[in-house]
Amino acid sequence: MEGGIPEADMSAFRECLALSWKNPYVLQLAFSAGIGGLLFGYDTGVISGALLYIRDDFKDVDRKTWLQESIVSMALAGAIIGAATGGWINDRFGRKIAILLADALFLIGSIIMAAAMNPAILIVGRVFVGLGVGMASMASPLYISEASPTRVRGALVSLNSFLITGGQFLSYLINLAFTKAPGTWRWMLGVAAVPAIIQIILMFMLPESPRWLFRKGRDEEGKAILRKIYPPEEVEDEIQALKESVDLEIKESESSDKISMVKLFKTTTVRRGLYAGMGLQIFQQFVGINTVMYYSPTIFQLAGFASNQTAMLLSLVTAGLNAFGSIISIYFIDKTGRKKLALISLTGVALSLGLLTVIFHETETHSPAISSIETRHFNGTTCPDYSQTINSGGWDCMKCLKASPTCGFCASGANKLLPGACLISNDTTKDQCHSEHRLWYTRGCPSKTGWVAIVGLGLYIIFFSPGMGTVPWVINSEIYPLRYRGICGGMASTAVWVSNLIVSQSFLSLTQAIGTAWTFMMFGFVAVVAIIFVIIFVPETKGLPIEEVEKMLEKRTLNFKFWQRSSSSEPEKK
Repeated sequence: MEGGIPEADMSAFRECLALSWKNPYVLQLAFSAGIGGLLFGYDTGVISGALLYIRDDFKDVDRKTWLQESIVSMALAGAIIGAATGGWINDRFGRKIAILLADALFLIGSIIMAAAMNPAILIVGRVFVGLGVGMASMASPLYISEASPTRVRGALVSLNSFLITGGQFLSYLINLAFTKAPGTWRWMLGVAAVPAIIQIILMFMLPESPRWLFRKGRDEEGKAILRKIYPPEEVEDEIQALKESVDLEIKESESSDKISMVKLFKTTTVRRGLYAGMGLQIFQQFVGINTVMYYSPTIFQLAGFASNQTAMLLSLVTAGLNAFGSIISIYFIDKTGRKKLALISLTGVALSLGLLTVIFHETETHSPAISSIETRHFNGTTCPDYSQTINSGGWDCMKCLKASPTCGFCASGANKLLPGACLISNDTTKDQCHSEHRLWYTRGCPSKTGWVAIVGLGLYIIFFSPGMGTVPWVINSEIYPLRYRGICGGMASTAVWVSNLIVSQSFLSLTQAIGTAWTFMMFGFVAVVAIIFVIIFVPETKGLPIEEVEKMLEKRTLNFKFWQRSSSSEPEKK
């Protein structure tokens, strides 16, 4: 298929399974490179659970929201740099070297984080990991795409996406496994060194991408690899096709040196393609997906689940749903179409965020009251803000937690929804509260409807993952003319990482400033705006060659007729 990576359908998956005995070498290439996707997913997911225990070890992190956000988002800052430099490294030194370099960065970052003695060193380790994430996000799928037989390329490239979500799921399993181990978060963050070492060993035994070798004039090496990938009756045709494709690519890249940003935006098809492609990538992040992936245990605590272990166990459910969604999207994206799938996805996301808004508003406005009797029961540990207030009769759990980062809520021993105590938040008080078989809260408050937040987040992931989790990437692989595909794809990728950084760096601050309910309402409003954007600006590219996509973009700016496939035979619309 022109305009992007060939789509993976059910026949392609059957062929992939057949490769396990027909040509296991191809699967070895794909899985070895796909470990980069696993590392990508693991390192972006593991921080959500590790953050709970980092807060326990470093009190500055517990009390300063911006430090928590920095620990999460500095990996994204590194990813922006890694993605920006990754393209040059891929072209200059090869896909294999780029993957090995990403592994080295993962390894260094994991060691630094596991040994960090203060938040600053931890942040340095996160930057190294981010550099690896940015580089792997480009190098792994590129290597798989260029080292796979054409008929199963889409299915094998989709393996990388599945391994990303699988890595996130694995990170929650690892988090749960180390909750009782000494050093908790150090093990969680350090374990990423293991798959990095495994991939380094495997990649040393694998060849370079045949396409890159042809581009560098090393045709004989490239032919030798193609003869291992394709059956004998197909290999000569594939060698000729690849040579012609690379010659055309070199010719296009030489002419693309003359491309200027002014000329790019003056070209109607490119400009309209960028509106659609970059817009989808930005909306993908601003509906809040990575706040769920990076902060899901914290979100569950905000919903009233006090235990770290319970919060991480519930987060495992969302990660599993995300991995499942990445599988079913491969089936539905060709059956339903890109635009319809995005609209169905965004509608479900908006409704899910509306449900979360209602639940968190209920949790925040109907939290258990503070009892002066219960508070005095813990002699000498009363929260200073509560003891100094003139009228403490109107205090509830939420007011106690918002009064100061040094305040915590110890629930009633009889029923967590009954009035409890507002106490100083430290390890001694926490242990004293737990010794009486009470629950200790520092993030959210007990709630009888908190379980509905699990349903809300589950629905959010179910709707997001198969649609907006996949569609923006597919659209961006299909919508740009060949000559502009590299620069436009780079702009869209940069838009993703920058948007991700902004949302991740601001999420906890927003929940503190305006509350969790209003934060989710903001994401819901963005989802509604995204629906309007998709209806107007995003064309349906399902099954269309790049030439027809260009004609469609040239003919019209607004794409209201999205429920049927466009064709070049349509009358021109002004």
